Amino acid sequence: MRVSPLVLFLLLSYLQAFPQKVGLVLSGGAAKGLAHVGVLKALEEHNVPVDYIVGTSMGGIIGGCYAAGMSPLQIEEMVLSEQFLRWVNGTPESGYNYYYHQNETNPHFIRLNLSLDSILNFKLNSTLASDVALNFAMAENTAQASAIARGNFDSLFVPFRAVAADIFTQNEVVLRKGLLGDALRATQAVPLFYTPVRVDGKYLFDGGVYNNFPVDVAEREFKPDVIIGVNVSSKVFNDYPYDSDEQLLGNSILFLLLDKSDPASVPVTGVYIQPNVQGYTSFDFAEARSLIDSGYAQTMRQLDEIKRKVGREVNCDDVASRRNNFNDKSRPYVFSRISFTGFNSYQRRYLRNIFHFHDRKSRQSFSQVKRSYFRLVSEEYFSNVYPNIVYDSAYQGFQLQLTRRPQKNFQLEFGGVISTKDVSNIFLGINFYRFQRQLTHVYAGFQTGNFYRSAVIKTRMDFPFQMFLEPIVMFNSRNYLDIDDLLKEVEEPTVLRRIDRRVGLSVGWPIGNTFKNSLSYQLINNRDDFGNRNFFNSTDTLDRSRITGALFEFNLASNTLNRKQYASLGKHFAISGQYFYVKERYTPGNTSARTESKEMNHQWMRFRAVAEQYFNFGQYRPGYFAEVVVSNQPFFSNYKSTIINTPVFNPFQDSPTLILERFRAFSFMAFGLRNVVSLSGKVDFRIEGFAYKPFQSLSSTADQQATKVANLRQIHMAASMGIVVHSPIGPICLTGNYYDDKQNRFGVLLHAGFLLFNRHTLE
Repeated sequence: MRVSPLVLFLLLSYLQAFPQKVGLVLSGGAAKGLAHVGVLKALEEHNVPVDYIVGTSMGGIIGGCYAAGMSPLQIEEMVLSEQFLRWVNGTPESGYNYYYHQNETNPHFIRLNLSLDSILNFKLNSTLASDVALNFAMAENTAQASAIARGNFDSLFVPFRAVAADIFTQNEVVLRKGLLGDALRATQAVPLFYTPVRVDGKYLFDGGVYNNFPVDVAEREFKPDVIIGVNVSSKVFNDYPYDSDEQLLGNSILFLLLDKSDPASVPVTGVYIQPNVQGYTSFDFAEARSLIDSGYAQTMRQLDEIKRKVGREVNCDDVASRRNNFNDKSRPYVFSRISFTGFNSYQRRYLRNIFHFHDRKSRQSFSQVKRSYFRLVSEEYFSNVYPNIVYDSAYQGFQLQLTRRPQKNFQLEFGGVISTKDVSNIFLGINFYRFQRQLTHVYAGFQTGNFYRSAVIKTRMDFPFQMFLEPIVMFNSRNYLDIDDLLKEVEEPTVLRRIDRRVGLSVGWPIGNTFKNSLSYQLINNRDDFGNRNFFNSTDTLDRSRITGALFEFNLASNTLNRKQYASLGKHFAISGQYFYVKERYTPGNTSARTESKEMNHQWMRFRAVAEQYFNFGQYRPGYFAEVVVSNQPFFSNYKSTIINTPVFNPFQDSPTLILERFRAFSFMAFGLRNVVSLSGKVDFRIEGFAYKPFQSLSSTADQQATKVANLRQIHMAASMGIVVHSPIGPICLTGNYYDDKQNRFGVLLHAGFLLFNRHTLE
């Protein structure tokens, strides 16, 4: 509709004569919605009033934080922090990475969450991202404002509305009361990515599904004189992409959720702002600073128009004073109660032990409750627990409410690796949980390929007094003889086939917040078939060494690395000790210097310490890795049987697929530097170098027996250089490796997926 110049002139004259109430509308747009922070900064710095806020999705998050009494600078500091990236990536905040519940890594890259009920019916839980950290962050940052406003969004620092969606009735839902944290979580609960949030008895999803630019909601709810509408969302394609539709089909869900906001919905009396966010995706949270700048710059370009239409100024110092007065009403952040919804009496008793809430006189600080929450949800099973923080006037303190959402008690994991070296395999993992007086986790994992095959079954029983028992049965098989390499001709194959089996029981408990201690007893039954020369004839009969016995082990470990392979942040420390008591039964083949069988009893102790850490200097993330092993291990029946059962230093991803004789010794120390340059959020360039020093090397005598060689100057080097792309199926990595080892000096490896194997019982 065209407006005549005369009508527009008279309208603007009226607006200047009578100060206007301003409603700010912020659209959804995921990461692109961070531009809203820049808009708020510009408006407040230049005395433009904001009397009402309505937001959808990320617009709801940013607008809700402002309405809760956070300044634009505080919101900016929050979204630029490492913690914010952890919230959206589904990882705990720094300092809350509890290792006690972490399981040993396996090569899965897809996890399918299912619910298995009492009558063996399966239900799919189709969420792709973890919301554990995000849920608590929303509750933490809005609890005080909710308490001050007493659940009325009109009584916040700025009256506020969040727009969500009821998928079942296909309607938008305008949230105007209740817990502000619930409203913010609901408005950005993207279907298939995040679990929906139950508000007033209804499960709600991201409001962008039905109303991504809620100008109409602002007009209906607040009737402002001037609307400033900020839109960061637009459709990727205005016309059908005939030439690329098949390639784009994999992102169809994302395109379905995007909404093209209509600039015409902002009335002529208002201002439409569209920051330049072209070139950014909905997942570019790491580009927060640039996105904020885009919102600030576009608002400054339109500042004259904004001031002309608003016709009123509010001094930023007055806004800050009013904000301080609002925040001064905050209550002491002390918790007096914890309550549960959806848990039976046994389960509530378990949870109270985790939080140390046993009676009504209990009082805990916010930091105590936060530590207990992240300690609980570090166990995958409890990721379905939803937290609320509510002020309880009767108890003069805050209350933590834990609600049990649709259960995820059955998980299927899929993974594996494809490689230019014939070590490719596929992986299947099965998890089942049962929670009553204790939490029981049954796990079965299977890998199969030409080089490596494995099966492991274990059951971990966690008790509320923070101790676990874990029986385990494991089988591993490795065939080094048939490894082919597409990029390199194997001239001297390793004539070795290995099988190791174990049955054991572990008991473990946490030490502090980040360390896990465990003791285990294992019965082992291994078999090694090997040749004593570096070539194999079809007529050869291999030596066979059977090793049976037991080992005791203690392990103290902590791990906050950001990835299970090719890490670039965090640290890992471990100290372990083992006592072995085994019997070796040796049968020689036709490549052996011996002709008679032999039985030997062996017993020894071994201590091992590992340290790995990375430092964050932006794109450059240097790190180090150090390992020390001390052992009084004896010789086995011959050199080959000894060397393959000797502790090994494995610096690179392909090291476990090689028998690196120069990097094996009863006792050694190794140190190396790992330099990681982050070329983008998903691509790393790595250069690594290591020095390995055996205390005494192992060598073969003329009759194929093992002997020790002392050489104080003997140091072996290893180096690697490569590119790693962190993809949804795991790392895609191309590396060139160098080992100071006569049989495996140079190698090039390309693999996609996690190249991970279970530890051998004796290595």
